[in-house]
Amino acid sequence: MTLLSVQAAQERILSRFKPVETETLPLGQCAGRVLAAGVVSIDLPLFDNSSVDGFAVIAADIAGSTSASPRTLSVVADIPAGSAPGVSISHGQAARIMTGAPLPKGADAVVMVEDTDFDYQAPNTAVPDRVEIHKPVRTGGNVRARGADLKSGQEVLSAGHRLRAQDAGMLAMLDIANVSVFRRPHAALLSSGDELTPVDQPLEPGKIRDTNSYTLAALIEDSGCEALRLGIAPDRRDAIQSLFDESIRMKADVIVSSAGVSVGAFDFVKDVVESNGELDFWKVNMRPGKPVAFGEYRGVPFIGLPGNPVSAFVGFEVFVRPALGRLAGLKTAARPKIQVRLAEPVESDGRESYLRAIVEERDGILSAKLTGHQGSGNLLSLVQANALLIVPAGVKSLATGSPVDVWWL
Repeated sequence: MTLLSVQAAQERILSRFKPVETETLPLGQCAGRVLAAGVVSIDLPLFDNSSVDGFAVIAADIAGSTSASPRTLSVVADIPAGSAPGVSISHGQAARIMTGAPLPKGADAVVMVEDTDFDYQAPNTAVPDRVEIHKPVRTGGNVRARGADLKSGQEVLSAGHRLRAQDAGMLAMLDIANVSVFRRPHAALLSSGDELTPVDQPLEPGKIRDTNSYTLAALIEDSGCEALRLGIAPDRRDAIQSLFDESIRMKADVIVSSAGVSVGAFDFVKDVVESNGELDFWKVNMRPGKPVAFGEYRGVPFIGLPGNPVSAFVGFEVFVRPALGRLAGLKTAARPKIQVRLAEPVESDGRESYLRAIVEERDGILSAKLTGHQGSGNLLSLVQANALLIVPAGVKSLATGSPVDVWWL
C-alpha cells in the first residue's frame, strides 16, 4: 500500500469539515470563541476629550506665554471625567478638565496642569477663579479627537477570528453587549486497548496508564472545542462499537480515537468504522505516527491516532488541530513555521518527520537540538521540547548548521 503524503492527508481531512452553527452570547461568555460575523466600528473616541489633567483653553489665547510672561485666564467651569459639560469657552476663559473628560464647546486645546500656577498636587483642591498659563499649546494639543482611533464603519475584527482578552475589551468599547460566535464543537474521545488503566485505578501487572486520553483531551480543549471523554474500550469489537455509538448519541461533531488502527490482531477500530461508514485512508508517510486513519462513522468524521503517546500528540497537531479549527469557524491557514539552524546533525528514515527539539537563541541565531532519543513512547522528550523540528519527506540526514523549519509548542 502506497503511503499518503502528509499534505495530501491534511487536504483530504480538511475537505470533510465545515464550521458548526452559530449562536449569540453575552460578551462576558465569549473569551476564546470564534467570531461568526465581522465587527464594524463606531467613532472612537466617541467625543473630543482631554488626554491629560489640566485646563481646556483656546490655543490662540495663550500663544507666546512663558513663566516670566504668563497669560491669565478666567476659570468658568470644572469638568470631571464622566460629566457632560454644559458650558462654552470664550476668549479669555478656561475650564479645569480631567483626563478623559469631554472637551467643552469653544475650547480647542488642553494645557497640562504642570504648565500652570495651579497646585495640582493637593487632593480635593477647589477650582480656582483664575489660572496663569506658563506654556503655550498648539491647536488640538492634548486632545483625543473624536474618531482619531477608529472611524465609523471601519472593520475592526473579521469573521473567523478567535477572541482574545484585548478583543473583548475592544468589543466593549464598541458598545457590543452580545456577540455572534460559532458554538464550541464537540469532539468525542476514546482510547482502545486491554492494557490501558485510568490513572485513578490500581495498576495491575502487565497494564499501563491511559496517558493519551489526558493529553488529547487537553489538546482538544486548547483548540477551543469540548472534549466528550468516552473512556477506554477493551479490545473487543462490540465494546469499541458501543463507544462509537455513544458518540453519535452525544451529537459529537468529530470522533477521535487513539490506538486500534494498526495491523495488530486485536486492532478493531478500523473494522468498526468500515462496517458503519467508510475509511478514507489509514497510513501516512510520516514519523512518528504512520498509522493515522481517517473516515466517517455514521456520517460523523473520524480521525484515528496511533497509540504511542508521542505519535498521538504529533498526529493531533498535524491533522486534528486544523480540523477542529475549521469546525470552530477559524480561518484556515497553514500553521506558522520559523526557520532555525541545527546545532547537531539529524538523521531520519525518509518519511516526513516531526522530531522533538529544544530551540534556543545563541548569538542572535535560533538553533535547535533534539531532546534525546526519538522513540514514539518517550513522552519525557516531548515534555522537555519547546518545538517540533520538521524534516521533509525524502531527507535522511541533515548536517550541523542546516536550516530547518520548526513549529513552536
